[in-house]
Amino acid sequence: MARHSSTVSVTLKLLLLLFLFRFSFSEIIFEERFEDGWQSRWVKSDWKRSEGKAGSFKHTPGKWHGDPDDKGVQTSGDAKHFAMSAKIPEFTNKNRTLVLQYSIRLEQDIECGGGYIKLLSGFVNQKKFGGDTPYSLMFGPDICGTQTKKLHVILSYQGQNYPLKKELECETDKLTHFYTFILRPDASYSILIDNRERDSGSMYTDWDILPPRKIKDVNAKKPADWDDREYIEDPNAKKPEGYDSIPKEIPDPKAKEPDNWDEEEDGIWRAPKIPNPKYKGPWKPKKIKNPNYKGKWKIPYIDNPEFEDDPDLYVLKPIKYVGIEVWQVKAGSVFDNVLICDEPEYAKQVVDEVLANREVEKEAFEEAEKVRKAREEEEAQRAREEGERRRRERGYDRRYRDRERYRDRYRRHPRDYMDDYHDEL
Repeated sequence: MARHSSTVSVTLKLLLLLFLFRFSFSEIIFEERFEDGWQSRWVKSDWKRSEGKAGSFKHTPGKWHGDPDDKGVQTSGDAKHFAMSAKIPEFTNKNRTLVLQYSIRLEQDIECGGGYIKLLSGFVNQKKFGGDTPYSLMFGPDICGTQTKKLHVILSYQGQNYPLKKELECETDKLTHFYTFILRPDASYSILIDNRERDSGSMYTDWDILPPRKIKDVNAKKPADWDDREYIEDPNAKKPEGYDSIPKEIPDPKAKEPDNWDEEEDGIWRAPKIPNPKYKGPWKPKKIKNPNYKGKWKIPYIDNPEFEDDPDLYVLKPIKYVGIEVWQVKAGSVFDNVLICDEPEYAKQVVDEVLANREVEKEAFEEAEKVRKAREEEEAQRAREEGERRRRERGYDRRYRDRERYRDRYRRHPRDYMDDYHDEL
């Protein structure tokens, strides 16, 4: 028994050493939990400020959260533009995996607006950083009404932006969600939400950056001997004897001659016709599997003469900044846990760590919803009571005015009701 425990202990130690060895060669390029000192790393842009259209960021855990000490930055000010950025150690993703991850909680009924994040290359004047600033990668949700719930992944290649061709949906509830984008040296990628893979593929096929490797051969024709009939008539089938003599209709065997039928006046009575249950229609031989079936013919693909491979397709321009730049009709989004690294496993650990408090956050949200609904109902009740009070006052005033009007009318005409009565007599 002791020997078994010793073996288990050695195995655990080896696994721990392998784990540490693996992470010793990984790099956390940038990580922001928005703790004390975050303002020294981030620059708030003045973009749109002169037009009165710039919003601000609040340092807060938000209205509901899993940990009151876990603060992020929340957009503040409706129908505004929000932009800020942080300078990071310059890095390239050549020959290494790139992981971009962050969390966002949409506490507001956003109506229309973005919640994405950007990686920037080259020199950026951070005080002027805005929607027209070139970027190398844009990633995250974009919501507008009930129809648009898009998850953007836009890559820049040779100065032009290319959106992901697939239509991916983002989360729209009011809890914290992590968005993770992983780009590998073989140009494959993965998109995760809360550590669950939402999509994966290749830059070669899922962005229209390079022409496709293969194209359909427009000159190809189906071979004359290609048999694409999956079923054929059984050549050995024979028509049953007497099949063609089966009538389509027969006299109704249940019909009876009416009691008042008179052959001299009505003619010979004949039973009405009904469909013959034995009649099966024109005879056709049964179908059998075609032994020569080759499948449905498809146009073959050939090498695209216009395709020219770029082994560095996945390589972004050297990254120098990370930025948040969005426009929102209703503000209130909490950004947090920004991470840029080359180790997907570390990113996964961060998600697990933060979402360990998901149930606490959910309970806080549900409690906040109860308070909100109670307040709205109270306000609606006050509005109904106020409306009823005003209607009563308007009704009283109207009756009072009508009474005075009729009183004035008879003051101006001294004839009283009896005069009118005598005139009618």
